[in-house]
Amino acid sequence: MTDQITAAPGAAAENLSSRDSWIAELRATFALAWPLVIAQLAQNALHTTDVILLGWLGSNYLAAGTLATTFMMPFLVGGVGVVGAVAPLVAQARGSRDIKAVRRIVRQGCWAAIALAIVLVPIVLQIRPIFGLLGQDPVATGMAEQFIQIAAWSLFPAIGLIAFRSLLSAFDATRAILLITVFGVLLNAAIAYVLIFGHFGFPRLELRGAAIATLVTNIAMFLLMVGYVLRHRRLKRFHVLARFWKPDWFRFREIFRIGTPIGLTVLAEVGLFTAAALLMGRLGTDEVAAHAIALQCASMAFMVPLGVGVAATVRVGMAYGRSDPEGIRKAGWTAFVLGTGFMALTCTLFLTMGPTIVTWFLDPRVPGNANALALAATFLVVAGVFQLVDGAQVTAAHALRGLSDTKTPMLLAILGYWAVGLPIAYVLGFVVGWRGVGIWIGLAAGLAFVAVLLVTRFALRERLGLLRPR
Repeated sequence: MTDQITAAPGAAAENLSSRDSWIAELRATFALAWPLVIAQLAQNALHTTDVILLGWLGSNYLAAGTLATTFMMPFLVGGVGVVGAVAPLVAQARGSRDIKAVRRIVRQGCWAAIALAIVLVPIVLQIRPIFGLLGQDPVATGMAEQFIQIAAWSLFPAIGLIAFRSLLSAFDATRAILLITVFGVLLNAAIAYVLIFGHFGFPRLELRGAAIATLVTNIAMFLLMVGYVLRHRRLKRFHVLARFWKPDWFRFREIFRIGTPIGLTVLAEVGLFTAAALLMGRLGTDEVAAHAIALQCASMAFMVPLGVGVAATVRVGMAYGRSDPEGIRKAGWTAFVLGTGFMALTCTLFLTMGPTIVTWFLDPRVPGNANALALAATFLVVAGVFQLVDGAQVTAAHALRGLSDTKTPMLLAILGYWAVGLPIAYVLGFVVGWRGVGIWIGLAAGLAFVAVLLVTRFALRERLGLLRPR
């Protein structure tokens, strides 16, 4: 009896300590994640601003701008994915207190961005012959080319700022990322408004005006992030631009080794949704409009677990760098709970308020919108379930990136998206005859497949040898 009495306080203290450590991890992850979430939403607003302003010019300008950005987006997200490897590598270096490694990783991240831009810009500039081979309308192609000839040069600053953004994330300076991104949204909106329409005595440049706004905004954001890193009292000690010309081929290759699968994973997901949009196009304009509404709602909600996922990469990477398996466990599962917990809220919102939400996009008083509105509300029901698995897969993928585990998750993602999701979407949509609902069920099935595999992989990380010493 005495033993039980004396043991109880110790057990209670241990449980309290464990609970406190989970609460501390939750607070740390939330503090790191919330500016990233808002920054992701703001980043999404950059494109939305251009869409709105070009739409004011007319549907032909909007179509040309959409063609141009759709063409450039895979190159951009692929490059961003590759340089995104800087985030887990810097977090791991911070965890192991390797200051020299931080400088070298960020510097080689810049080298990687330069190398990618040298390869990608000449390809993007070939939009006219490429679209010609794809049978696109020559008039729309010519207008899209006006945008691309200028916007293509924004690839380096857009990709390069990821190296510095990763450094800021790894050292908990995410509020700076938020402020710079919001500034970018406002700057882009102001320049685009002035140059697209020719206000305040400036020339009316239309599509070229939108492209100039994109280029100037990305350059400004890049320079602001570089300047912040060079002047911030905690970050300037790394001297990230010191001996910039000095190569570190090991870390340069490491960035591509870890980052290339990340880029291909993002491309696989982007490709899945592009293919879904093309399938919707075979069904009719109402289905396309409804799909766009549902996808926009899902995309905005996705920004939250995406921001949490970036925080997970940093927190898991730091624990991995200091060889702390318990820290890895808590960081990964805390991010999972935060990401999927938020998506449970949006799932409930979509299931209960779908018919109201879709009226924010199309005027229900217009008789011609009735079918599209009904379809969009139906798609949002499926998107509700879709939310849960989407949140699970993105947080699990980012937690694994913190362990530098990217190749196998890439293969699992490609398998899930293209061998499971797309075939199910086609069969249910066209063979079974469920049309748009079938396509959305296919998307949800593909994401669910990937989510189960990635969450399982993180859960089995020790058995799979993912915690081996660096």
